[in-house]
Amino acid sequence: MSRVLILAGTPIGNSLYASEALCEALRSADVIAAEDTRVLRTLLLRIGVEVSAEVVSYFEGNEATRTPQLVQRMLQGARLVLVTDAGMPSVSDPGYRLVRGAIDAGVQVSCVPGPSAVLTALAVSGLTADKFCFEGFLPRKAGERAGRFTELVNERRTMVFFEAPHRLAVFLAASIVAFGEERQAAVCRELTKPYEEVIRGTLAELLQWTSGEVRGEIVVVIAGAQTPTVDLLGALALVRERMSTGELFSVAVSEVAVLTGIRRRELYAAALEEKISVQ
Repeated sequence: MSRVLILAGTPIGNSLYASEALCEALRSADVIAAEDTRVLRTLLLRIGVEVSAEVVSYFEGNEATRTPQLVQRMLQGARLVLVTDAGMPSVSDPGYRLVRGAIDAGVQVSCVPGPSAVLTALAVSGLTADKFCFEGFLPRKAGERAGRFTELVNERRTMVFFEAPHRLAVFLAASIVAFGEERQAAVCRELTKPYEEVIRGTLAELLQWTSGEVRGEIVVVIAGAQTPTVDLLGALALVRERMSTGELFSVAVSEVAVLTGIRRRELYAAALEEKISVQ
């Protein structure tokens, strides 16, 4: 499978814990983007994996400029694997910008099976992952569930939940009451399994998606509460600022939309009208 971004979690300690899935992902990559290429080469030596891929650095200092280049490589058909020095990319490590850029470009994002569905869902959700909280399963009783959601109304960290497929619609409906229809979220189904599916959008869009039959293990990732309101002009200024650092137009619009709470389509149209995309 080409035109894909694979987030590959690496051992957080003993390299002997590297999975065969990680080894195979590295062997089959066309391009490997590594937080530190020296650390990657040491890991490859320790786990006995030889790669034919082009290896490039991808760290905090070059994320903004390198992301567009890597997205273009994937659009041209490359199978790209992203690794960080230890643990899961984009979870307090480089990766979020590349995930967001890949999603906006229509590139599939997948993940090497890891030790936790929480981190896997968070990494592929496209939502910010530098700060997050894990809420697990909320109470089944409507009143208790609503009460827990009320406690989370002002939570600014990205929130990760587990939910049973047959209760997903009720869960999303209750989340809309607490957070509003436009809050960004992702439903991650059957992660790392053959029928893996990640649905991203507003809570209202996700609730509409559940009108069909939903099966499998479910993880729901919901964006945190927004920072104080920024008007459209202020949001356009933020888009310009991000693009001045080399960020892709679509990525800048998506991130600013999440930060400000302004609808992405509205901000995208306004930015095009202001001709920001061609600056």
